[in-house]
Amino acid sequence: MNNIKFLASLLHISDPTLPIGGYSHSNGLETFIQNKIVHNAATAQEFVENMLKYNLKYNDGAFVKLAYEAAASNDLKAILDLDQECNALKCPREIRQASQKLGLRLIKIFKRHENFQLMEAYEEAVRNGDANSHYSIVFGMYCCLLKIPLQEALFGFYYTSTAGMITNAVKLVPLGQLDGQDILFRLYPTMEKTAQETITLEREYVGLCNTSFDIRCMQHERLYSRLYMS
Repeated sequence: MNNIKFLASLLHISDPTLPIGGYSHSNGLETFIQNKIVHNAATAQEFVENMLKYNLKYNDGAFVKLAYEAAASNDLKAILDLDQECNALKCPREIRQASQKLGLRLIKIFKRHENFQLMEAYEEAVRNGDANSHYSIVFGMYCCLLKIPLQEALFGFYYTSTAGMITNAVKLVPLGQLDGQDILFRLYPTMEKTAQETITLEREYVGLCNTSFDIRCMQHERLYSRLYMS
């Protein structure tokens, strides 16, 4: 039953359709498409794969792991320090605000049914302005508190991120629905490898900059027309 409980929790928290507002954010993809950098299935897959390997692994994915480990030690101070570091590393305003909103909504969903003292203390810090409710921090904390194994938690995080990016690409490029599913299938090995690499990632590499991604996200703020909030 315990295995079923963790599996249910993993499926729930990594569900791409979880109502936290993720569907309204393209995380810069809309800019890449308007600039004709992403324009077909092949370039869409390249974008998602590069995001996994060169951005998420060193940033949000790494913070999921670090927040998970801090929660395992019941170390609120470490969690708050990670939250501030995560906030400082998100240079594009839209991406920073999106992460905060997604994290806050994730708390609102799970606190209705799961009560954890550490999460209550973190939420109080958010209310007091001492924390920013970043999605990766909240995701990592909940995965630990829900007793989801770390590697499975990371795979779930990368899966929901990948599925979200593919869904946006299908709408924006546009692509066929089967094209999107083909990309998802092809990226399974990348998600698995990235999860494994995140576990062993050296601390000094956390926050590694992805200049192109940051620039496209900043440009998104000034696009003449746009469908997404980021």
